[in-house]
Amino acid sequence: MNNVVINGPDHADVTFIFAHGAGADMNHDFMADVAGKIAEHGIRVVRFNFPYMVKRAEDGKRRPPDRAPKLLEAFNEVIDVFGSGKTFIGGKSMGGRMASHLAERDDVEGIVCLGFPFHPPGKPEKDKGEHLSTIAKPTLILQGERDTFGNRVELENYPLSEKVTVIFVPDGDHSMKPRKVSGHTEASNRQLAADKTAEFVLGGG
Repeated sequence: MNNVVINGPDHADVTFIFAHGAGADMNHDFMADVAGKIAEHGIRVVRFNFPYMVKRAEDGKRRPPDRAPKLLEAFNEVIDVFGSGKTFIGGKSMGGRMASHLAERDDVEGIVCLGFPFHPPGKPEKDKGEHLSTIAKPTLILQGERDTFGNRVELENYPLSEKVTVIFVPDGDHSMKPRKVSGHTEASNRQLAADKTAEFVLGGG
């Protein structure tokens, strides 16, 4: 299958299928950096491009994400081909949201969402996380404390299933980037996200 990049060992006990967000492809610096850091824990990390990003790579034209059914179809195909051993799925922003809608697959052990898009910035009434109140698979959400798609204050009383664990990334925005005055760095926040992801999947969720 084209448009797939794999980090880590070819034959690992755990595979993590890692989907990109709406505006950047699988080779974006955040995706490549975090995938590499997760793979350092002995995890096989599989990245792929959704169909609209494949087209962008071919003709250079920016286009909006495909509709959810097409995104989910593509995600399912990657799981069918590359899932092996214990398979966890997840992604950045939109990719994580799509993964959370595939939690009922029997061959998926758990979900990891890096920057879950609970709502569009400035529009908390447009909630996109209702299904997280009933999700039955172990789910880890790594959320920047200042994420405009759902910040720490907004999520304090958000209805989540007991299977969901939320870890807040210090002073992080939607890309987990902190402000300089915070004393944290983008590199340390990415390392935290990768380490917590690895800990979660190696521990079985």
